[in-house]
Amino acid sequence: EIEAKYAKKMQVLRDELDLRRKTEIHEVEERKNSQISELMRNHEKAFSDIKNYYNDITLKNLALISLLKEQMEEMKKKETQLEKEKADVLLQNKQLKEPLQQAQEQVSELRKKLAHYDKDKEALTNTKAWLKVTQKELKDLQWEHEVLEQRFGKVQAERDELYQKFTKAIKEVQQKTGFKNLLLERKLKGLLSVLEKKEVELSEVFAASNLDPGALSLVSRKLEDVLNSKNATIEDLQLQLARVCKAHNDMLQTLEAKLTAFGIPLDNLGFKPLASPVPGQ
Repeated sequence: EIEAKYAKKMQVLRDELDLRRKTEIHEVEERKNSQISELMRNHEKAFSDIKNYYNDITLKNLALISLLKEQMEEMKKKETQLEKEKADVLLQNKQLKEPLQQAQEQVSELRKKLAHYDKDKEALTNTKAWLKVTQKELKDLQWEHEVLEQRFGKVQAERDELYQKFTKAIKEVQQKTGFKNLLLERKLKGLLSVLEKKEVELSEVFAASNLDPGALSLVSRKLEDVLNSKNATIEDLQLQLARVCKAHNDMLQTLEAKLTAFGIPLDNLGFKPLASPVPGQ
């Protein structure tokens, strides 16, 4: 009856723990899927913002280049026209032998035009230099845009791989440590129960039998040997349980160190890994 009673309790406890485990796993998966969706939305929004930003910069630079090209063409036309006018004026200056006053006035006017021509030529040179700088900045921006796209793709791949490895490791560790802890605890409880039962039976035997002191001492020594053996078994099981718990906690610390090394905050997991308490602490 006691065995049946405890077997029934054990089955009820097992069902409750199994239901709790399934519920916790379902909640963890829901939080994980929600967090992954949120991260994907954030990354897509950031990528779209970066893409729009560089597209705007590219369009502005293209418009600026087109405007500078038009200005450069206008400057070239003006330069050609001024060169032609200069040639015509020099030719007229050689051919005409007009009065000195008229020639001096024409020379003065031509000198003014030449001064304007030098200013326009200098402005054209500055515009060409500015155009070269702008083209270089455009190339640099395009290169940075390509580098950012490559880095973004690499970060996405590393994030997906890390989440897959982390999820797999958590499941394996939970299964292994949970199963070992359950076996060790059940074995320890069984031995304690057997020990208590044997002590009760031994007390009843001593009370029912009238043994002489020598026989009673011999039985007592044998009983002490059996108890010492059982205690040694219990201590060994407790040591094994402590080792399993410590290995589980060391694995959690290693996972946290890996996440820190990859630059992923622990809060992004959506749940806190359960550390197994070491017996005796």
